Amino acid sequence: MTLESIIQKVSFERRLDVAEGLFLLRNAELLDLGDLANEIRFRKHPDPRVTFVVDTNPNYTNICTVDCIFCAFYRHPGEAGEYTYSVDHMLQKFKESASKGVTTVLLQGGVNPALPFEYYEEMVRRTVQEVPEIHPHFFSTSEIIGMAEVSGLSVEAVLTRLWDAGLRSIPGGGAEILSDRVKKKISSKKGTSADWIDVMRTAHRLGYKSTATMMYGHLETDEDIVEHLEQVRRLQDETAGFTAFVPWSFKPGNTPLEKIIPHYATSTRYLQMIAFSRIYLDNIPHIQASWFSEGKKTGQIALHFGADDFGGTLLEENVHAAANFVNKTNREECRQLIREAGFTPAQRSTLYEILAVEEQEGRLPEDQTSMIPARLS
Repeated sequence: MTLESIIQKVSFERRLDVAEGLFLLRNAELLDLGDLANEIRFRKHPDPRVTFVVDTNPNYTNICTVDCIFCAFYRHPGEAGEYTYSVDHMLQKFKESASKGVTTVLLQGGVNPALPFEYYEEMVRRTVQEVPEIHPHFFSTSEIIGMAEVSGLSVEAVLTRLWDAGLRSIPGGGAEILSDRVKKKISSKKGTSADWIDVMRTAHRLGYKSTATMMYGHLETDEDIVEHLEQVRRLQDETAGFTAFVPWSFKPGNTPLEKIIPHYATSTRYLQMIAFSRIYLDNIPHIQASWFSEGKKTGQIALHFGADDFGGTLLEENVHAAANFVNKTNREECRQLIREAGFTPAQRSTLYEILAVEEQEGRLPEDQTSMIPARLS
């Protein structure tokens, strides 16, 4: 096995196996990885467009009993600062967001055993009925498993009833790293990798679309990274239900894990994750660059390392904020960041339907070429 043979295999559109993926991740120079990922990106999406969604990410509760050591957001029942909002309260927030042009609400909370399943059904049903301009992108796998436990229903029954209420997509949260070795250390109460996969498999078979996510930069190894991507790729072969893959780095602020991992992962590691995921996940349509979790300049550079989507505007976000990590943007700045990176901004829906494209094709301004490594400009 050589680096040259692996690169040639990818160039010929042949799938890498686990051993080849691990070898590539460990041995490829960052710019070589970026070149290869960018080639794949333009093979899949020839137009120089980068999509984004106008969205917001509120939370209906921060009460959670799962105790993940990477999370600064949750509170235990009765603890200072805990909250749970009514459906009426959340619907008002959704209406306010819709008035600002938001088309997607990514709604998550904690695993709160005090909430009956009917609360979630009502949330979905009333959102669809009362705020039809909003696409509800609600509930992580952990929350869905919690709903099943509280209600006594199966995961399939929970998802079926949420579908009947109007839900059509779910976010990819709760995956972290799909390695049980790591999960036992950072989220021992949350369940196994198989639990996340099983919820996603069931959702896809019922007709849902979802994203797949990965949180790296804590206790994982390169082997864990490849194992995570392999499980996502294998399920996508089976169901074709994932619309996009979204990696982001662990933010240690105010978390129990901060004592062990006090620093952020580097931008170099992030670009490596973006490029490698684009190469390895040959059956996932879109790779999302994150201006939000990694910083705006790093997000722009990631668009030259295989990413074709710039995520959302995130008018409201509380989970990263609890870890003292805050980035803000709006629709116009999001467009501007994409233009500065040399691409045409295209506003999309949750399901990657194009809603609006700027008339002028993106072109890299002369004063912005310095943001891109020489071999990629």
